[in-house]
Amino acid sequence: MIERYTSAPMKKLWSEHNEWATILKVEIAALEAMVELGEAPAWALEDVKSKADFTVERIHEIERETNHDIIAFLTNVAENVGDASKFVHKGLTSSDVKDTAICFMLKEAADILLGLLNDLREVLRRRAVEFKMTPCVGRTHGIHAEPMTFGLKLLLWSAEIERDIDRLERAQKIIAVGKLSGAVGTYSNIDPRVEELVCQKLGLQRAPLATQVIQRDRHAEYLSALAIASSTLEKMATELRNLQRTDIREAEEFFSKGQKGSSAMPHKRNPITSERICGLARLVRTNALAAIENNTLWHERDISHSSVERVILPDSTIILDYQLRLMIKLIDRLLVYPEAMLHNLNRTGGLIFSQRLLLALVDKGVLREDAYVMVQRNAMKRWLEGEDFRTNVERDEEIGKYLTRAEIEACFDVNWYLRRVDEIYQRFGL
Repeated sequence: MIERYTSAPMKKLWSEHNEWATILKVEIAALEAMVELGEAPAWALEDVKSKADFTVERIHEIERETNHDIIAFLTNVAENVGDASKFVHKGLTSSDVKDTAICFMLKEAADILLGLLNDLREVLRRRAVEFKMTPCVGRTHGIHAEPMTFGLKLLLWSAEIERDIDRLERAQKIIAVGKLSGAVGTYSNIDPRVEELVCQKLGLQRAPLATQVIQRDRHAEYLSALAIASSTLEKMATELRNLQRTDIREAEEFFSKGQKGSSAMPHKRNPITSERICGLARLVRTNALAAIENNTLWHERDISHSSVERVILPDSTIILDYQLRLMIKLIDRLLVYPEAMLHNLNRTGGLIFSQRLLLALVDKGVLREDAYVMVQRNAMKRWLEGEDFRTNVERDEEIGKYLTRAEIEACFDVNWYLRRVDEIYQRFGL
């Protein structure tokens, strides 16, 4: 991701320096455990804690010769620690510390994302209350269906964000594991109690069983949760893009003073933030697929997953972080036009009340099939000939046999469609 779009917390988390610092944290925790178990001397731990250091530049310099990043890191640390370095990484394999550190970082990334998801849920709920009883037309297949409220759209999105939160919390639990069990997961050169103590120090669970690596179904679930959350944002952004269309214009993104919409057309006010959110969702979904493909490795481990994860893990969390920050700001400052909603609701001359009319005839004892024919023939005159639907219904002699003028009028009352909105909101404590 372009650096200027990355938030400070996420940028710091995924910096190369922080990744090595996290790996060092795992190494020191392992040595602490060995000292606690009597498998390493206390002086070595004191030396390592006081002297252990590294620079990213020196690691890169060594790696150019070793062609192995963890060995380069350990060599750099040993240059600073001296004799006590022989107790660092004792009995461990590279993936022990690398995988544990990455899972720790993904757990922290989830904390950042969960905070943003909760912030988005709250701004959606606030604006859902604001427009709780603002009538607008519902659309199915892109065609006017029946009246609803704009607040219900926002409340629906907040409900999905709640599920995204639940999914990410579960994925965070799945990914928050550590593994220090050696080359093929048999603890051949390390006491299993070291793994237990390290995981306790880091706030992770022990992987009950691993090979040389923590199994990648965990990472696949994590990235799938990110992809679903990203798709929720894309759903919201797609709806807002449609609502901002010139022929609808019921809501639009905030347009600041001095902002320009087009290099050629000065009149343009384009939904660029929503479009950006939609485009980025494609990347997160693609990364989730790559994570699923990473689940298949040769025997107890190969490194075909490694190069992929160096891209998809930071990028997916960074992208979702960016999308969430964009969407929070977008919803908070969204321009909403109730008058346009009411205008659009009435554009079809009352066609959207057809089901209410149909059911009123059924309630009078008319067979549903017959009632459907009565209503539809008047509706088609509106679609094809531009005649007023309600006027034609009032003139329809067959309908007049069953419904009075007052009963027909009641069928065209928008408030009848909104009478249970309060009940829906109560489900969310609003």
